[in-house]
Amino acid sequence: MSSRLPVFDTRRAGVLLALSALEAPLGRGGRAFIDWMQRAGFTVWQVLPVGPTGADGSPYWVRSDFAGEPSLLDTGELPPDAPDPAFRARTAAWLPDYALFEALSAAFGPVPFWHWPPPLRDRHPDALAAARVNQAAVIARIEREQFAFERQWNALRDHAHARGVRLFGDLPFYPAPSSAEVWARRGTFRLHADGSPAEVAGVPPDYFSALGQRWGNPLYDWDALAREGFAPWRARIGAQLERLDLLRLDHFRALAAHWAIPAGDADARGGRWVPTPGAALLSMLRDQFADLPLVAEDLGVITPDVVALMRDFALPGMRVAQFGFDGSRDNPHLPYQYVRRCVAYTGTHDNDTGLGWYTSLDPGTRARVDELLGSPALPMPGALQRAVWTSVADLAVVPMQDLLGLSSEARFNIPGTVTGNWQWRLPQGALTPELAARCAALTAACGR
Repeated sequence: MSSRLPVFDTRRAGVLLALSALEAPLGRGGRAFIDWMQRAGFTVWQVLPVGPTGADGSPYWVRSDFAGEPSLLDTGELPPDAPDPAFRARTAAWLPDYALFEALSAAFGPVPFWHWPPPLRDRHPDALAAARVNQAAVIARIEREQFAFERQWNALRDHAHARGVRLFGDLPFYPAPSSAEVWARRGTFRLHADGSPAEVAGVPPDYFSALGQRWGNPLYDWDALAREGFAPWRARIGAQLERLDLLRLDHFRALAAHWAIPAGDADARGGRWVPTPGAALLSMLRDQFADLPLVAEDLGVITPDVVALMRDFALPGMRVAQFGFDGSRDNPHLPYQYVRRCVAYTGTHDNDTGLGWYTSLDPGTRARVDELLGSPALPMPGALQRAVWTSVADLAVVPMQDLLGLSSEARFNIPGTVTGNWQWRLPQGALTPELAARCAALTAACGR
């Protein structure tokens, strides 16, 4: 069992850096970054989801709620021993299905599981038993990868804790349509008889998109989940909290109501709002995890029912400085409007870098930024970071790209696009003593 460290017990500074941006992230690369963080005065490392990804590399399109992405392993530090009985017992609820799912996915090529032969698609016991024999070598490799992932993750977490660094992770709200969970637990989702989604997730049309957003993930069958005490959700959150000190719930608003789009629709306009029993789920999670170490991703259009859900369960939300300069003095993303119990950012993985954002502003918005932040006398993105660091927010987080002062070429993700994302890597030699000293001085001056 992991021992979580508190995050909101004092003012803290954190860095947002995806594990995939490092070399050997679960071994030598991750330890070196943690050591640099300690010298720089940071005590929180925020990472993106670490589940196995699809072909586009998106950490929000995971193939398992429980497995880890094998490309994050330090291949020079793989454990010499095979998976032991204790590991197999801990993973018995998910690893056999996941390993077979990945083995069959490799055998049948880049098609979703509902295009597999019906006996395997529909999980006939005899077909599964035969497949486990035929795919035994591939299954054994996948099991060794997950054993190594657990070993290396636990060692990295221990290294972080020994240096006072907390790990802050992220949970995608939905798995990918063709994933181990959807294949193995169809009763959890709203699917057609063949396992393909009947309704899919997204968000409705708004100011930014006349068509809305159609993500394509299958929706949960919340009535079925409620009948079993939300066991799959409690298990998936529990698995992440074994690894992490704090967990962000992506698309939190869907715990109040979710946008349901008929699977055959090309865009999100034909969807409808469907209530979600989020309060019942969060009540069970609070019983299971007394500290309820969760952060709500409350960006975008947030309705009163979402605000009430956060308030009732005392969940901190997010503030993003880049969103604060629309000219409204009561914009909650303006640094002087922050509340103590929140996570404040210069920008997130979905934003342009601070420098890229600033240079692309129209003259009027840039003038508002300059007036409030004191730039260009204090160069960007340092002025944005200082504003967030001096705010009352308990946790202030900066993307690594902003610490390095990088422009738009270092942007990690552009929402609504499917190519060219998730590819940025930390440049060699970027973690200098000089940068650590500057960060440490700012963090100390701001009482973090």
